[in-house]
Amino acid sequence: MGTDPIFRSFAEGKWGLSPFFCGAAAVLAFAPLGAYPLAFLSFALLTHLWSGAPRRSFWSGFAFGVGFFGVGVSWVYVSMHRFGGMPPVLAAVATALFCTFLALFPAAAGWLQARIPAGAVVRACLLIPASWTLFEWLRSWLLSGFPWLSAGYAATGWPLQGYAPLVGVFGLSFITLSLAGMLWLLVRARRWRYALGALAVIIVGQALREVQWTAPVGEPVSAALLQGNVEQDLKFRPERYARTLDTYSKLAQQTQARLIVFPETAIPRFVDQVDAQYLAELESLGWRNGGDVLLGVLTRRGTDEYYNSALTLGVSPPQVYHKVHLVPFGEFAPPGFAWTLRMVNIPMSDFSRGPEERPLLEIAGQRVAANICYEDAFGEELARQLPQATLLVNMSNVAWFGDSLAPAQHLQIAQFRAAETGRMHLAATNSGITAAIDRDGRVLARLPQFAEGRLEITAQGYRGATPYVRLRDWPAVIASLLGLAGATLAARRR
Repeated sequence: MGTDPIFRSFAEGKWGLSPFFCGAAAVLAFAPLGAYPLAFLSFALLTHLWSGAPRRSFWSGFAFGVGFFGVGVSWVYVSMHRFGGMPPVLAAVATALFCTFLALFPAAAGWLQARIPAGAVVRACLLIPASWTLFEWLRSWLLSGFPWLSAGYAATGWPLQGYAPLVGVFGLSFITLSLAGMLWLLVRARRWRYALGALAVIIVGQALREVQWTAPVGEPVSAALLQGNVEQDLKFRPERYARTLDTYSKLAQQTQARLIVFPETAIPRFVDQVDAQYLAELESLGWRNGGDVLLGVLTRRGTDEYYNSALTLGVSPPQVYHKVHLVPFGEFAPPGFAWTLRMVNIPMSDFSRGPEERPLLEIAGQRVAANICYEDAFGEELARQLPQATLLVNMSNVAWFGDSLAPAQHLQIAQFRAAETGRMHLAATNSGITAAIDRDGRVLARLPQFAEGRLEITAQGYRGATPYVRLRDWPAVIASLLGLAGATLAARRR
């Protein structure tokens, strides 16, 4: 049958539609709105656009990417201009260039799949998902990686989340694109077998959500997650320092929890500059509660080597974790780009990387896999600390991005990590969203954004390993490569 009028009108640009607006609309599938079905519609329209020649597929993929990232990571502008002090025009140009770079990945995915001759079914359900997944994976590690807005994250809280412990976020990206291809085939060919196939995938996903991949270990531990709500533009000012210490001291003193978690760089000074009496009070607090304090603070070795760190104070032996995966252009400058950090006013913006071998923090009766800021966006790196870790703890300062999409998107990523690993995930942030997430990705409790507070919860440790923890991203990557290679060989034989 011929192309459905809906898709044909889209391709011809009627109603003002374009790949750019299609990409922008896809962002609504992610948090905070979380309208996952919109992902199927957006990617179905993209599938239609990618049924043409390689050149057309490249440019439609590029336009889709510009809309997708231009809306989805617009918070980069907030960070650079409002809190980084970069002039508005320059910040807008920098954000546009960043989004343009990210748009090259869907553009390349469109070009690659279009280069391989194939029928409509193979293209929609295999080639396009495989190509998209492969380049999404490349985006997660190339130039230190930026895995934000991977398509699979949109499935958080929906039936397809059941596949997360099996195939991870990239596997779910593949499944999402495949279902979108089935939707396109259904509208195009009017054959209900595609709807039945999609329904079967969804039903299996929901059934998998009932599988318990991990088991409780040890007794639950009481935990308190602190949210100081210190304004980012005031955080590093000397006149605000005493008030910051007082805020966190009061929040910590009022809890009996065995595990007290401060957010990232809660104390905005190097630990050797912090009053020893203040640190002693926090340590005595850990002893009083029969547990430990996990403190976000800056540490250093000498004058030119400093770290974004988490250190422990309390009954357990002193331990420290140094952040490993740094934020490019925020915490370090790639070679040749040191000039970019001189154009923004970001304190402590050239950190050193911590040891690649990440230590587990044995505190409050748990083996904690600590991660800082957007390190929890890298599922494979987190999985390296499993199955030994019993609990995931993230310490963040998302105040850099103001009242934007970033905090809700970060929470969604944390929810996915919990489901992917079968572990509780505790998130302590400066201004939100501080939350406790169960091993199935459900948010058990959270604090409101931009409010000072303390989240008191009971955390359960878990043991065991999900299939994803054992195999990580490789099944999704290898399946994508085999799908593309197999289709290429089949085309050559024909």
